[in-house]
Amino acid sequence: MYKKISPPVLLLLPAIIVLVAVVLFPLLLSFYSSFTPFRLTRPATLFTFIGLRNYTRILTDPVFLAAFVRTVVLLTIALNLEMLLGLGLALLVNKATHGKRILRTLMMFPMMFSPVLVGFQFKFMFNDNVGIINNALQSLGVTNNAIPWLIDGNLALLSIVIAEVWSSTSVFAILILAGLLAMPQEPVEAAKVDGCTSWQTFRYVTWPFLMPFAFIAMTIRSLDVARAYDIVKIMTDGGPARRTELIWTLVGRTAYADAQMGLANAMAYVSIILSIAFTVYFFRKLALARTQIGAEW
Repeated sequence: MYKKISPPVLLLLPAIIVLVAVVLFPLLLSFYSSFTPFRLTRPATLFTFIGLRNYTRILTDPVFLAAFVRTVVLLTIALNLEMLLGLGLALLVNKATHGKRILRTLMMFPMMFSPVLVGFQFKFMFNDNVGIINNALQSLGVTNNAIPWLIDGNLALLSIVIAEVWSSTSVFAILILAGLLAMPQEPVEAAKVDGCTSWQTFRYVTWPFLMPFAFIAMTIRSLDVARAYDIVKIMTDGGPARRTELIWTLVGRTAYADAQMGLANAMAYVSIILSIAFTVYFFRKLALARTQIGAEW
């Protein structure tokens, strides 16, 4: 029997077995359980098939719909802010005449922190009693009273956005900087000779070349933000009054606090569909930008 199996397949067989056991089997089991009323406290419910009832329930649940909309809003705001700030950082570092290597290293510094550590860091900074943000604002005379950053619903969501942007802007900055370093200078010099202003040169020459790099960063970050959990869990745990509840914090609460694993898996697969939708959108934009560069350059 083993003689009929080629050596490459035999060499890959242990890895295939591990992937099936660790990735494929849990994935199929979770997908199946999303069609059951499976509860951790009642294992026998795993074998009760209820069809699309979980999906129908979550799509009519105002709590889930609010978390879904909030996730999309957070993703949209965070991605746009990260792209703008990352573009600005990349342009500044590219214009620097000395210390580019040091600046590139410093630019990568926020990426070295784990999301859990970032969550604790910003939770302390936005603390209304001992946080450095309130102390700085009060010392400067901007406000006399402590601002309840993590207690007010709107301010809490803003705090999460700030933490996400701080920790991940460097992804955009590094990829856009790579595009700037790879960009040929002849079109830029030709634009200057033709009398284009700095803004016109950036708008019609530099930015079209950088767009594929920006869309690659957006694709990577859209997957991260769509499954955001750690920072939100540490900073607010979905509060106050679920005003910062995102899909994945709701999934965790439903699965482990409420023990409704089947319902939680249905929520998770809806979130996966959201991630796939954003990924497909950005990949189409990436293909369009690359086609435009190929036609113009």
